Amino acid sequence: VLGTSLDEPHEAVVSQVGVTLKRLPSGFHGLRVAQLSDIHFNSFMTTDHLDRVMDLTNAQKPDLVILTGDFVTSAPYRRERIARAEQAWPCANVLRRIESSLGCFAVLGNQDYDTNADIVAEALGTGSRIQVLRNRVIALEREGARLWLAGIDNVTARRANPGYALHGVPKEECTIVAVHEPDFADEMRKFSVDFQMSGHTHGGQVRFPGVGALYVPVGARKYPEGHYQLGELQLYTNRGIGVIGLPMRYMC
Repeated sequence: VLGTSLDEPHEAVVSQVGVTLKRLPSGFHGLRVAQLSDIHFNSFMTTDHLDRVMDLTNAQKPDLVILTGDFVTSAPYRRERIARAEQAWPCANVLRRIESSLGCFAVLGNQDYDTNADIVAEALGTGSRIQVLRNRVIALEREGARLWLAGIDNVTARRANPGYALHGVPKEECTIVAVHEPDFADEMRKFSVDFQMSGHTHGGQVRFPGVGALYVPVGARKYPEGHYQLGELQLYTNRGIGVIGLPMRYMC
């Protein structure tokens, strides 16, 4: 078990998930979206490993890429936090290899805020290859059709403002939202949103048969992994590719 749990963080699995959105315009039918989450770039998530993840991502030929936060890992001591935030620069250098016709968009996680959110956002946004959406919405256009993509700023850091982010979006048009914490879906159900993409949980990182995850963080305890139908809103919680705490994963 120990050997397996130490090997799993160096593996990456592509999960293919089919999602049907009733309001999706016909011009976007067949849209391929790649989601990456919880990279936690540090000594456990090396440049070589992230390079391999980029190869896997580009091999899927995504039309759109969404990154759902925690690019770096917070530090226990305040004096170390800026140095941790600066690790977003080498992380972003690798992420800029992503190839997608409609672009690459990101929201920030609680660990990004626990270090320095502005540094992380600047690193990601340099070169304009990755757009960081902090309570912002953009319109994607393809074949004469329009799809809205909203990025909700971090919930744990009390920066989320979905009303502001979605202001001006026609209620009858299809909208995808990215937000780091999946349990915020209960709040997003109050808005005219079709699909939410989240991370934060690492799927629990360590799981056992018949037990599931030993621990999931606050903000991720209702919807820890996978696909959910919540009334008119669908949610997908990504297990993430990085680790936090101990450098191990098990059955996850």
